Order: sequence, then structure tokens, then C-alpha cells
Amino acid sequence: MTKDTNVVVIGGGYAGVMAANRLTQRNDVKVTLINPRPAFVERIRLHQLVGGSNDAVLDYRAVLAERIHLIVDSATGINVSERTVALATGGTFAYDYLIYAVGSGSAAAEVPGAAEFAYPLASLEQAQRLRSALKAAPASAAVTVVGAGPSGIETASELAELGRTVTLVCGEKLGPYLHPRGRRAVAKQLAALGVTVLEGSDSAVAAVKPNTVELGDGRELPSTVTIWTAGFGVPDLARRSGLSTDAMGRLLTDETLTSVDDERIVAAGDSAAPSDLPFRMSCQAAGPLGAHAADTLLSRIAGGQPVPIALGFVGQCISLGRRSGIFQFARRNDTATRAFVAGRPGARLKALVCWGTVKHLRDEARKPGSLSWAFSKDDERSRLLQARHGSPATTHQAS
Repeated sequence: MTKDTNVVVIGGGYAGVMAANRLTQRNDVKVTLINPRPAFVERIRLHQLVGGSNDAVLDYRAVLAERIHLIVDSATGINVSERTVALATGGTFAYDYLIYAVGSGSAAAEVPGAAEFAYPLASLEQAQRLRSALKAAPASAAVTVVGAGPSGIETASELAELGRTVTLVCGEKLGPYLHPRGRRAVAKQLAALGVTVLEGSDSAVAAVKPNTVELGDGRELPSTVTIWTAGFGVPDLARRSGLSTDAMGRLLTDETLTSVDDERIVAAGDSAAPSDLPFRMSCQAAGPLGAHAADTLLSRIAGGQPVPIALGFVGQCISLGRRSGIFQFARRNDTATRAFVAGRPGARLKALVCWGTVKHLRDEARKPGSLSWAFSKDDERSRLLQARHGSPATTHQAS
């Protein structure tokens, strides 16, 4: 009798759930998902949780295939030689293959006082804590949002629409990813909502205090609640387990998403660094990366040769309150173009993206293998790989 293959997926976010569902194409593959929470978090809705328009949580059975074994626990170590995962509650769990999809979180804040007095916003627990702090603060209390990427813009917009007095401190410029035309459209909507936007190096945060934010030029802003959205980091599980990582701590892989250290470990989502050229952290990349990680393992289990990932981007979607938004179109290499959709159509597109991201997970749970991504390959990535490695795509060589 043929022995079943045990695959452990660490991380139950967009990439991990997609990978776990897709693996169920084979009846002889047993899939175990390890995640510290008992529910799926719609991370792209965390700003809505803060504003009170959505709880950003779904029951796992709404997005996870029935025969996947869910373990609610945290992975604390990976023993590559023994092929086991250590759990926070004690004991280990054995695997034949492992998908590393631990995601990302708030980067360690190096600004004095930020860790003590600012509220990060990269996890469910952080969003819930921030919501409680806002509920406790007077409606007229000054709110400062630090960081002008999508999370900062969305949070500032959400709160301003509720009548909060909000200052958005950009550090450098508003929405660095955006094309100048799209940036102007975002700035216009923020102004309409009453958000004060501070740009330029002089507005970089120098320190966070209990009720103020100090800027680089010495100015002090009153701030009853300071929200920190500047930067993301990844868990150090791979590094602590002796696996090769990039400078940020993402697992180094080849273009099939296979670890450069062990062909039985495959990475997906924000915690993957294929060829040390990671894709932008986003749900847009997470789904296809999760699906490709599963395809790599399924190919290897079947005795085949995994193929390199082919993924190009289409843009970035940002909500600007509940009634406005922007979809910034991009080239395949994730460079913003002049084209964008703003206003109410932009808000509808963002709502469609949020709905569609979960729908893809549900579809994959019901019919594994159904997701196909129509993004054509990024030619710029191929050129970078050619320059770095002498070939357009590198793949893991089995030992």
C-alpha cells in the first residue's frame, strides 16, 4: 500500500490557505495547517476593523477545505534533519514536505518611544487593541498616522470619514508606489476628508511621546492616539531554524519557491524571497505564490520537475474611506503607470478585490486546482535574473 504524503503548512493567511487547499488535489496527500489563531484574518480589511465597519475575521471552514487538519498553535522551530515542526504548546509535528507561509507583521520600530506609545497595525490583535484605544479617546482627540503606504492612507481615511481629527505623517512622500497623477488624486480625497498630510524629510518622526509626536525639524504634534504603519517585517522562524534567509528574514528560495537548503521546504507569500528578488508584499502576490508553492510540491511528489513562477502585477488598490478609493494600474514589473480609477468606481473596485480574494480561497477549497492567474511574466525580472545568475530562472537541484 502506498504511504500517504504528509504536508505541513505553517501560516494560515492568504498564501497558506491557498496552498493548503490546492494540495488536496491528491487524495494521498494529508495536509495540516498550523496557525496561531482559530479564525482566518482578512488582513486587507484591518483598517475597517479599526473604523468599525468590518470585523475582518472569517471562520476557517468558510475558506478551508474540509479534510485539512487545522492545528491552532504557533510554530517555534523547524528541524530540517528530522523533518519536524516544534509547537509552542509542546511537542513536534512531523512532515514529509513543508510549506513556509508565515506572512509578515509590523517592523520593529527604531524611533524612540514608538514601541511604547504607538499602536502598530499589522495583525488582528494589534487592530483590536487600536480600536479599543480609539473608543476610549474623545471624539475630538488628535490622531496621528505614521506611514503613507496603503495601510497608513486607508487608516487615516477611514478615521477621518468618521469625524476624527487625523494627521498623516509621510516621512518622505505620500503613497510612494503611486504615479504622480494617482498621488494627486489621493491627496485631493484626503484633503476633502480633512486629513492633514505632512510630507518631506523634515516631517519624519524623530520620537513618539505619550501625547505628542516629535518631527525631525523639532515640531511637536499633539497626538492622543499615534498609529504606526511604517514598514513591515517577517517572523524570524526560518533564520532561527538555520535556514538561509535574505536580510529581512524571508526564506531564500529558487524560482520554483523551493528552499535553497532543502527541496522538501517550499515558501509562499510575504515570507518568501525567490532568487533573493522577493515580490511586493501583497494579497495580489500571496494567492498565486501560495498556488505555485502547492504546484511545486505536487509536481515533486509526482516525480516531476517543478517549473519557475511566472507572475506579473496589475496594480495597487487603496480605499479612501467607505465611499472613495483608487486603483492604480501598473506594468507587469509592478511599476505604476499614468492610468488609475478613482472616486466611487475606485471604491467599488477595492470592494471587489476584497470579495474576490476570499472567493478565490473558497473556490480552491471546493475545487482544488481551479485558480489560474492570468498575469504574464515580468520581463524585467527575467533580465535581473539573467544578470545575477546567468540564466533567466534558477531551480533547486535535488541532492
